[in-house]
Amino acid sequence: MIEAQATARYVRSSAQKAGLVCDLIRGKTVNDALATLEFTKKIIAHEISKVLRSAVVNAQQKEGFSGEVERLYVSACYANQGPSFKRVRPAPMGRAFRVIKRTVHLTVCVSEQPLQISSANQGDDVTVAARPRRKSRSSRKITAKKAEKE
Repeated sequence: MIEAQATARYVRSSAQKAGLVCDLIRGKTVNDALATLEFTKKIIAHEISKVLRSAVVNAQQKEGFSGEVERLYVSACYANQGPSFKRVRPAPMGRAFRVIKRTVHLTVCVSEQPLQISSANQGDDVTVAARPRRKSRSSRKITAKKAEKE
């Protein structure tokens, strides 16, 4: 099974905003994820789509790749907080306000879904009998009291 990842570092956004978009595509196929990112209104979605495309290309370059991009899915997508730029903004009466400009490190991992091979004997459904459930202690006490009365 092929796994590949791509990372974009020091992207100018906050990790919280990027994490919301990452939650949208995690676990989806690559084509569904790209379609979702295309119509997401967050600005960071464009950066995540670039990282996703890079991860797909990285997977294609790996030895043993089947050549089917349709079998790739987003196995992991996360946004880690990067360093923050501290700036000073002038305020009234000689004061100053601190402005924090946050950055984020984006990571997207793609994996290849395993082939699902169906068995030749599809008509033979083997069912496993469920284990009988144990009675709870309270129900055991009740049945013991009934047995004593009889």
